[in-house]
Amino acid sequence: MHPKKKKKDPDVESTTSNCDDKIERRISVRTAECAFRNKEIVVKKCQGYTQIWLNTHTHLKNALNPQVIQEIVTALNSAKYDDSNLVMLSSIGNVFCSGVDLNFLTRGDPKIAARQMADSLRELVKTFITFPKPIIAVVTGAAIGLGMAILPLCDITYASDKALFYLPYSALSQTPEGCSSFTLPQVLGLAVGSEILFCGRKLTALEAHQLGLVSQVFWPTSMMQEVIPRVQQMALFSGKALETTKLLIRCHNRTKLELTNETECNLLLERWPSADCQRAILSYLDNEKNFIF
Repeated sequence: MHPKKKKKDPDVESTTSNCDDKIERRISVRTAECAFRNKEIVVKKCQGYTQIWLNTHTHLKNALNPQVIQEIVTALNSAKYDDSNLVMLSSIGNVFCSGVDLNFLTRGDPKIAARQMADSLRELVKTFITFPKPIIAVVTGAAIGLGMAILPLCDITYASDKALFYLPYSALSQTPEGCSSFTLPQVLGLAVGSEILFCGRKLTALEAHQLGLVSQVFWPTSMMQEVIPRVQQMALFSGKALETTKLLIRCHNRTKLELTNETECNLLLERWPSADCQRAILSYLDNEKNFIF
């Protein structure tokens, strides 16, 4: 059986002992930190920054289908123009993101599903590439597929000691996504990046930190107690200075990333509906060990 998901709301105080079980449903638009509930994510407007929490209804925990992706894009576009100085991206549960919603790709007409997913993916990745403010990813659990691939597009990544990083692309008979064919060899080095993309090598949080994918690793029970003050402190800095610094860091690769995103999505549009890819996806979904974290 695949793991069941519990729908909860991200109250930071309740994460100190067990992030998966003790985040309660407590949302009030009358408080200083306003929260807005979508169907698949929770958005909280805090002092100087925006929190985006994945909390999806998908069969796989925190998987990304066109509906989820649209909500994330909308939230980022809102944060782009409001008074937030940065965005914190995290999730509820023991899975940060299980990647593209594979069940979506196997329902109905595979070609139609592939087209919808590829179009949504293209928009999501482009939004990350062009987002002008710093994005801090807080990885509290497994980051699989696209969940791992988007991390180099974020500016800082904090991870729980229990986090796991995994790209099962070869097992799924698909090609890379999220600009990972460009970013991972660049961040991790050609040898390690290629091994992860070709062979699906899994990285622990410590390995990801040592290789440069993760900025810092925290003990799970105290992670939010340590991360939130860092985010709050960064949010106090000049928004203009933060944006300009990000522009200086990112501008050299922007054109390459946009081209990579377009190429990857076009190739996925061919791979996802293919017979061997569809078989591989179904086999992956049937293998319970892929969902034990």
